[in-house]
Amino acid sequence: MTDAPLHHRSITAHARSLRNREYSCLELTRHFLARIEAAADLNAFITVTAEHALKQAEDADRRIAAGQATALTGIPLAHKDLFCTRGVLTSCGSKILANFISPYDATVVDQLNRRGAVILGKTNMDEFAMGSSNETSHYGPARNPWDKSAVPGGSSGGSAAAVAARLTPVATGTDTGGSIRQPAALCGLTGVKPSYGRVSRHGMIAFASSLDQGGVLSRCAEDAAIVLHAMSGFDANDSTSLRHPVPDYPALLDQPIAGKTIGLPGEFFGPGVDHEVARCVDQAIAQLGRMGAKTVPVELPNSAAGIPCYYVLAPAEASSNLARFDGVRYGHRAAEYADLDDLYAKTRGEGFGAEVKRRIMIGAYVLSSGYYDAYYLKAQRLRRLIADDFKRAFERCDVIAGPTTPATAFAIGEKSRDPVAMYLNDIFTNAVNLAGLPGLSIPAGFDRNGRPVGLHLIGRYLDEATLLSVAHRYQMETDWHRQTPPGYA
Repeated sequence: MTDAPLHHRSITAHARSLRNREYSCLELTRHFLARIEAAADLNAFITVTAEHALKQAEDADRRIAAGQATALTGIPLAHKDLFCTRGVLTSCGSKILANFISPYDATVVDQLNRRGAVILGKTNMDEFAMGSSNETSHYGPARNPWDKSAVPGGSSGGSAAAVAARLTPVATGTDTGGSIRQPAALCGLTGVKPSYGRVSRHGMIAFASSLDQGGVLSRCAEDAAIVLHAMSGFDANDSTSLRHPVPDYPALLDQPIAGKTIGLPGEFFGPGVDHEVARCVDQAIAQLGRMGAKTVPVELPNSAAGIPCYYVLAPAEASSNLARFDGVRYGHRAAEYADLDDLYAKTRGEGFGAEVKRRIMIGAYVLSSGYYDAYYLKAQRLRRLIADDFKRAFERCDVIAGPTTPATAFAIGEKSRDPVAMYLNDIFTNAVNLAGLPGLSIPAGFDRNGRPVGLHLIGRYLDEATLLSVAHRYQMETDWHRQTPPGYA
C-alpha cells in the first residue's frame, strides 16, 4: 500500500492503486466516510449515504477484478444536493423539499454511476442555489475548512468545503452566476463551469434555466478533467443539451502554454479588488508569462452591468421554475389551510427562506405587465452586448484571466444583512454565465490571514480543453493546489 495518505491522492493515483490491488474500493470508501464523520462540524453534508456507498464500493471491486474498470471505478465523490439521486433525499437546501426522496437519477448522477463512481452523500448548498455564502441553506451554513468562522462560498459551498477538507476527492456543483468558481476560490480548489449545454441539466433542480450549468470541484485540473469528461455529452432528456463532440479532456491536458495569449480586461483589475487578491493574481499571471504565455489588454465594457443584468434575468426565471413547489404533488405541505389558495400561500410561505422569497418577488415584478419591457427585455438586450464583448475580446486572445472574487472568504454573518454586498461577490463571474462561456478558478495563493485566492480563467465557447490545460500546466509549476487546511492533513 502507498505511504501517502489516501485523502491526498489524485483520481489517477487512486485508479492505478485500485487496479494494482494496493487497497480496495471498500477500504478507500471507508476511509472517506470516517473523515466525513470526524469533520461533521463543517456541516458540509446534508445526507451521508454510507450504506449505499459501501455497496457501490463492493460492486466497484468486482468490476476491477473482472477487468471492467474505468478511470472512475471505485472513486468516491459527493453530489451537490440539487442533483436528483434515486432513493436519496434531494432537498436543494430547502425546507420545502426536506422530505423529497428522488425517484430517479439526474443524468450527471447516472453517467458517473455507470462508470463505477461511489457516492458518499449529498452536500450542503444555498437554498435552491440562491446565495454566495451557503448561509441561506435550511440546514445552516457550511464552514470553510481554512477558517471555520468564514463562509466557504456558495451556492456549492458544501461541495467546496468537503473537497477542501479532503472528505472526498471530488464533488459536483452547479454554477448559475459563479457558484462553482467562487467557492473554489474561497476554499483553495479547482472549480470548472463548462459551456452552457455541455453538461445535461436533466434531474438538476432548476434555479435559472438559461444560466444553470453543472460542473466539478476538485483539488487539481487533472481530476476535474477526468470527471468533466465523464459528465459531459448530449442528453435527449435535456432540450438545451448540445449535440457536439466532447473532447478527451484528460488527453489534452499537456498542451503547452507557450504561444498562448492571455487577455487581461482592465475592468477586472480596478480599485474594487482587494490588494492582496490583486497581488496573488498578478503573480499567477507573471508565472504564466514565465511559462511562455503572452498577455494583451482586452476590453469588456459591459461587464460591470453583469450584476444588474443577472439579478433581473435569474430571478425572472426562478419565479417561473419555483412555481411548481406548491405542496400539492410533493415536498412540504402546510398542516392547516382553508382552501387551495391558502394551501399555496402557507406552503410556500413556510417552505421557502427569505432569499428565495426575495428573488421570486423580484422575478414576478420584472415579468409583470408594464415592467417586462423596462426590465426583463432590456436585460436580455444587455446580455447580448456582454456576449458580444467576449466575442471581440477572444479575437485577440486564447484565454481571459483575472481574479475570481474581489476579496477572500468573509466571516459568517458579515454580509447576510446586505444582499447587494453579497451579490457583488460574483461581479467577475456572472458575465460568463450570461454569455454561456466556460470558466475555471484555480488556487493562486493566500492572503495575510491564510485564506485562499483564486485565479479566474475564461475560455471560448466549448473550449474547456484549453482552460483545463492552462490550469494543469500552471499546477505542474506551482503547489498552491496541494496546500491543505490546518487540521485536515
